[in-house]
Amino acid sequence: MESRNKATVFGQCRCCLKDGYHKDIMKGQYKNGSREVFHDIFLDCFNLFLSTSPKLSTLICKSCISRLEDANEFKKLVTDTERQLLNKVDDHKDTLFVNVLDAELDIKSELSSVDVKLEPLDDELEDDHADDAMDVDIPTEPPPDNDRNNLDLDLIEGEADLLARFSRRSLRLPATTEALYDICPGFARHMELLRGKVVKGKSIEKILKDSELNSRTEPSRHGFVSEKSAQIANALTLLDHSNLTPFKSKNRTGFPCFYCRSTFDNVDKMKEHQQKSHKKSELRKLLSTYGVESLVIYVDITDLKCAICGESINSISELKSHLIKTHKKDYLQEFTDRVIPFKLSETNTFECQICGFRFETFGSIERHMNVHYRNYVCKDCGTGFVTKYRLKVHIKSMHIEGTFPCEVCKKVFTTQQKLKNHTDAVHKLVKRFKCSKCPERFSEYFTRQKHMVAVHGMAPLQYKCNVCDKSFDRRYTLSRHMKRDHLEERDYQCEMCSYTCFTNNELRVHMIKHNGARIFECAVCKKSYARKKTLKEHMRIHNNDRRFACAVCGQAFVQKCSLKGHIKTHHVEFSMQ
Repeated sequence: MESRNKATVFGQCRCCLKDGYHKDIMKGQYKNGSREVFHDIFLDCFNLFLSTSPKLSTLICKSCISRLEDANEFKKLVTDTERQLLNKVDDHKDTLFVNVLDAELDIKSELSSVDVKLEPLDDELEDDHADDAMDVDIPTEPPPDNDRNNLDLDLIEGEADLLARFSRRSLRLPATTEALYDICPGFARHMELLRGKVVKGKSIEKILKDSELNSRTEPSRHGFVSEKSAQIANALTLLDHSNLTPFKSKNRTGFPCFYCRSTFDNVDKMKEHQQKSHKKSELRKLLSTYGVESLVIYVDITDLKCAICGESINSISELKSHLIKTHKKDYLQEFTDRVIPFKLSETNTFECQICGFRFETFGSIERHMNVHYRNYVCKDCGTGFVTKYRLKVHIKSMHIEGTFPCEVCKKVFTTQQKLKNHTDAVHKLVKRFKCSKCPERFSEYFTRQKHMVAVHGMAPLQYKCNVCDKSFDRRYTLSRHMKRDHLEERDYQCEMCSYTCFTNNELRVHMIKHNGARIFECAVCKKSYARKKTLKEHMRIHNNDRRFACAVCGQAFVQKCSLKGHIKTHHVEFSMQ
């Protein structure tokens, strides 16, 4: 039993899903003095690459091992037989040629022993020439290969066997470098550029993956245009021929100027500053400093007009169409958009110019624009992003396991900065949100918003439902209300049961029922729970925290479910309301 446990592991077979003690397909074993790995056999025999995901079993049972080894042996048998047959075919060709040649020589010897009188071909062909006419040279060696120009080529090992599988007349020598200039001059020039350079497989793979990004076959002075050049050209076409106002991402202090580091709390002041201090001719040099992975330009489209004809335009998409059709401006439409439209207002309310949704912060609408400009899509979860840099940040933060654990709560983060932000906000309670009207600081954004409404008289943000006229202070709450109460979109399905829910967090909490360990233990009665929230609710019993009071008789309870049961039992008339 011990030896079996060392060599095998209990689990499910990867091939037939049979439970038992099986071997690992990734570990090797010695057979007939040679080491073999089942994973490699699958690849060699069937050209089948098995996934090594940690979520999948890597075990294989004895029955499947036997079938795999039989298939591998059968493949080797067929391969060896094919090689032997081909060698026999080559030998048969040489024998057949010799037999035909011997037959021709026998015919010649028989003809020479027969006295045949030939008729003269013309008046000049007499007896002397008749003897010469019968003197025909019979070849004693195979005819020369005209296609190869009788060149004595030095064949490498195995090349002769390969050439023997083809007809000699069907093979041609490759074109020389000089001939390539007549056949395909572009390819010949390209090969000359690569002369003396080492081209590795990884570099070719990168070129193939980035071919759509780094090389587009558009007519230009150099025969192609790079993605960065196209993005800059498209942005300049829009900015030079309109009153679009470029700006950088809004921060806590206001709107930064796109040309310099000056920041303005008023949109009109920023526009006035750009008109007086900067020229549009600076844009090309400024945009060239951006990397292609992070190149994105935010523009204000308030009162958008064409700078050529003065026509008022509603959206940036209409501006593109207007410049192309009316003014015949060049615009490379096959490249992704990097000019993102916004409407900046004094009330700090941000409305999406594509779908009309409103947001309470610029950061939220900035993230929302990734929905409309899906230039780069995550292969793991399908989320789209405006730039490739944002996609990289998403993959690093969402799909790569972290290595920076919190010393207090043991939560793991992908970067040191995220760990610091977590420690400051959760454990140190650092108040990083400052009121713009007074010195007061807050640990949460929405706490600051409530302060702005209560103390400084700012209008509260309200998101109104179009169906039932309910209003909410957060757009997320409105979205959750629409899904739950009106659309009933239960998009998240448990893989282990029929449970469905509205959010990923609800599904995560539900999965604790299937695979959650009871790691939260009560220090008083030693009961264990899978959720920290459940342990907190349990602690109310020991603290006699009776926060749920009956509105009819005043009796209080620790849990809300106990209060509901009390009302149904003792106050039936109220439970029906």
